[in-house]
Amino acid sequence: MSLIELKVPDIGGHENVDIIAVEIKAGDTVAIEDTLITLETDKATMDVPADAAGVVKEVKVKVGDKISEGGVIALIEAAGAAAEAPKTETAPAAALAQEAPKTVAPAPQAAQFSGNADAEYDVVVLGGGPGGYSAAFAAADEGLKVAIVERFATLGGVCLNVGCIPSKALLHNAAVIDEVRHLAANGIKYPEPELDIDMLRGYKDKVIGKLTGGLSGMAKARKVDVIRGNGKFVGAHHIEVALTAEGNYDAPLTETGEKRTLQFKNAIIAAGSRVMKLPFIPEDPRIIDSTGALALKEVPKNMLIIGGGIIGLEMGTVYSTLGTRLEVVEMMDGLMQGADRDLVKVWQKQNEHRFDRIMTNTKTVAVEAKTDGIYVTFEGENAPKEPQRYDCVLVAAGRAPNGKLIGAENAGVAVTDRGFIEVDKQMRTNVPHIYAIGDIVGQPMLAHKAVHEGHVAAENCAGHKAYFDARVIPGVAYTAPEVAWVGVTETAAKAEGIKITKANFPWAASGRAIANGCDQGFTKLIFDAESGKIIGGGIVGPNGGDMIGEICLAIEMGCDAADIGKTIHPHPTLGETIGLAAEVALGTCTDLPPQRKK
Repeated sequence: MSLIELKVPDIGGHENVDIIAVEIKAGDTVAIEDTLITLETDKATMDVPADAAGVVKEVKVKVGDKISEGGVIALIEAAGAAAEAPKTETAPAAALAQEAPKTVAPAPQAAQFSGNADAEYDVVVLGGGPGGYSAAFAAADEGLKVAIVERFATLGGVCLNVGCIPSKALLHNAAVIDEVRHLAANGIKYPEPELDIDMLRGYKDKVIGKLTGGLSGMAKARKVDVIRGNGKFVGAHHIEVALTAEGNYDAPLTETGEKRTLQFKNAIIAAGSRVMKLPFIPEDPRIIDSTGALALKEVPKNMLIIGGGIIGLEMGTVYSTLGTRLEVVEMMDGLMQGADRDLVKVWQKQNEHRFDRIMTNTKTVAVEAKTDGIYVTFEGENAPKEPQRYDCVLVAAGRAPNGKLIGAENAGVAVTDRGFIEVDKQMRTNVPHIYAIGDIVGQPMLAHKAVHEGHVAAENCAGHKAYFDARVIPGVAYTAPEVAWVGVTETAAKAEGIKITKANFPWAASGRAIANGCDQGFTKLIFDAESGKIIGGGIVGPNGGDMIGEICLAIEMGCDAADIGKTIHPHPTLGETIGLAAEVALGTCTDLPPQRKK
């Protein structure tokens, strides 16, 4: 009997990802591209398809397990001659065990475009988000003729217009309100704030406008053409743009009927992702996604957040500070998946006052819109027996890539069933002169990853040999307190059998943290037990996202504890806790009770 291991393919560098559904059982017959399991990160879910056909003999995973690239999902007996599984009849078992099969999307035949182009470019970038405009500007700086195709009136994409930036503008105001309230314990008392929601919304929009206006100016300075419309490939060297009317991210797009055809030598796909729709949720103005939450039309008395990831918890922080009572439902066993539990525990303890109910290990199974509210039914470990009524429901269940919406097949570009586009280390798709970057190429769906990928793609368009070779990509929840982490987590190390040493510095021993009233936080460094080099770290506390970059750099540079601990950090700062944690690792920290020297 010829058995094949079905393994997790490349999932964009994510490690220790949660399995939220197992779609197969022993005895099932699976075909290529049948879904085996569904994974969930902090920002999205993804299906893992079979890359070989056969009969399932043994399922190696269950719901709630964590898995990484190369992890074995199931054993199958090859169908027939096992033609779908390359060389399984002749390859020795040892070779099969060493190499995880890759999920390769089928490459379509490119369409033949026979029309005339309205303009020709060296590079056309499809999408004007952080990755897209960074790629376009970098290519223009190399002397190339560049155009950006963007659906909306302003550059910046989801991140700048309805994501990262506006949420941080609102979170800043929420943090100030919370800080003022805390000052009462120090003898400084203010009356409760008076909210002018229109002015607060105006402040957020002003922040967006300042940044988008700056991007427009930089595009003009670089002579980058910005063409507003929905772009789709119509051939391997042509994109057709259906021009769109004036509007913004809150208004529905309308096409003017005019079209432009752009010819390109190289293209960079930066089309991003969209909010994931859950099929059982009805359309109702009281049911909102992240974009609707940022519109800040009103402050409801109570709100349910579906999904305990970063996006939902950040927006929940804003609404809670403005007066909304929160409940959250999460399928997994804890909130903010991806970060170590000790970091999240500090956040949760400091935020318990915001929540009436936290329902982990619980599913949302029905949502009904009634005149007096939104009624939601749950199933699971912490589910209430009866449907619960909410004034507002925020759906924050992840994002889906836009690979199926851009006519990629007309250019011969392979797209997976989930809508992702596979690329190599140079960000090339299976079509050598077409690149892809950002959310559309896979996890993690983060703007800072997209920017670096955009630079790599642009350099290759200019004829350089550039590669995306980042060792680590940090993650940050901009909640109060912030939770930031990078590299190997304790959870992942335990799951994968990596031997580590760790060093924690509690902020209760930091003069600056005590003075600032944030001494519940801590800084953690994780080192490889054999080499002594740093491989991960985490921070929970104010400005953790600003400080995590030092740990990223230390990992990239291959630093050990002595490199970090003997670097003089300014005192008193929160940032010095990184150096002090390294001293803990060395056994030389004099800001804590005496340790044994290492």
